Amino acid sequence: MYGWLWRHLPGPAAVRVVTLVVAAFVVLAVCFLWVFPAVAPFMPFNETTVGE
Repeated sequence: MYGWLWRHLPGPAAVRVVTLVVAAFVVLAVCFLWVFPAVAPFMPFNETTVGE
């Protein structure tokens, strides 16, 4: 997958690296802002039993 991305991005290597780093940060931000909060209520980690 990484090779496919590298071959299909335009420009020299420096531009490709910057593009991939920005894309990685965008994916990470989307995960932390929307995906993880949407999935969190369905995870069993919120059901603690320490006090029982």
